[in-house]
Amino acid sequence: MDEGAVEAHEVTVVGAGFGGLTTAHALAEIGVDDVVVLERGDGVGGTWRANSYPGAACDVPSHLYSLSFAPNPNWSRTYATQPEILAYVEDCYDRLDVRRKVRCGTEVVAAAWDDGQSRWEVTDRAGGRWRSRVLVSAVGLFHTPYVPDIKGLDTFGGTVFHSANWDHDHDLATERVAVIGTGASAVQVVPAIAERTAHIDLYQRSPAWIVPRLDRAFSEEEKAAFADNPELLARHREEIYQFFEQSPAFAVGDPSAAMLGGLAFSYLERKVPDPALRALLTPDYPFGCKRVLITSDFYPAVQRDDVDLVTTPIERVTERGVRTADGAERACDTIVLCTGFRASEYLLGLDVTGRAGLSLRDHWGGVPRAYHGMAVPGFPNLFLLYGPNTNQGGNSILLMLEAQAGFVAAATEAMRDRGLASVEVSDPAMRRYLDELESALATTVWRGCATYFHSPQGEIVTQLPHTAGWYAKAVRTFNASDFVLTATNDAVAR
Repeated sequence: MDEGAVEAHEVTVVGAGFGGLTTAHALAEIGVDDVVVLERGDGVGGTWRANSYPGAACDVPSHLYSLSFAPNPNWSRTYATQPEILAYVEDCYDRLDVRRKVRCGTEVVAAAWDDGQSRWEVTDRAGGRWRSRVLVSAVGLFHTPYVPDIKGLDTFGGTVFHSANWDHDHDLATERVAVIGTGASAVQVVPAIAERTAHIDLYQRSPAWIVPRLDRAFSEEEKAAFADNPELLARHREEIYQFFEQSPAFAVGDPSAAMLGGLAFSYLERKVPDPALRALLTPDYPFGCKRVLITSDFYPAVQRDDVDLVTTPIERVTERGVRTADGAERACDTIVLCTGFRASEYLLGLDVTGRAGLSLRDHWGGVPRAYHGMAVPGFPNLFLLYGPNTNQGGNSILLMLEAQAGFVAAATEAMRDRGLASVEVSDPAMRRYLDELESALATTVWRGCATYFHSPQGEIVTQLPHTAGWYAKAVRTFNASDFVLTATNDAVAR
């Protein structure tokens, strides 16, 4: 783009992961082709391109962790690994004809609403500008790694990297490695690298509830059957969906939580015979309160002779290793931060300005909220995918993204059909939604935990207190009565 030039489109989408893909496809289905997808990375795939650490895999079964309009009969196993998921996303961008709309290497840093023109103007880090009537954020939750404020981390004499920025050029063979964290990435990383390292010190702040990963390879006959019989594949996918949909373990008193919690504890008892180690790996909070992990490799890995679980809090990092609060210092060559993401800080690094210069960050005041996670009063024609309180407690996030992309398409179609300059969720609709949300959140086990689900103020800002099916039904249509509709002549239509 020439310096100073502004590239105009009907819709601008930020992020070329699954969210950007589903949005562009949904818009194409209603005849909106003038869409640009801006991606800061060097290719499509979003989190599945960025997170390429050893052992990276999905914890949702493959046939459900795929798009309903782009089934894949050729998944190699029950739970797909990162390379296979990335290949699937890449293929979808090609076969759905979305790749031509993507501009890679374009990091969006600001977006401002022009009330006079009823347009969003987006600015990238290189100074490029993009103008459109509709702006969609599809950056998701897991795009900014969380690096803990550990004293001395910057003085360490060895190598340090986050799991989301894995250094594939760095050879861990024969090294002593400190892995900090025992969350979703750590339980995949440790089993994957244990064989080739000299020793791993695994630093745990709190243990996780773990259920076994019932994973297996699909036979060539099974894959052929799925390819030859789409109805068989659809039934298989529906069975997986119903299993997760009917097990909302996040609700206080739900019997599925007790059942799954019992499964997790019995699995721990069977797999970890040493009572002292088992005690260290036993959570002291209710099942479902924090993210439940799915793995069959972690417990065997943590019992290896060359893996030590360290539960004493870290005091500081020294030039040679990690010192804990008991004064012990454990030497290491490499520190791997499996410390997650700044998930509760939505649109981090992106300054969004709405009507009358209103900053979205200031409007939220540290507690992000949006109508069904997608729309915010004062910010017309802005839609958030995987926005506040839309993270799933028990099903595939792709179900949510499809529902949200459909809503964006319906809103865009309404604007076209009615000759509208803008649609903006009304204050009454927002207040009603927030009242319902807070009431529902009060019935969940998440209230009693300190997790990435919460804002610094302690509010639950990431999680949806309902099932994916509930959400899809709630946003199936664009309810115009919940929005202020501004016509192109500046008259207000209801």
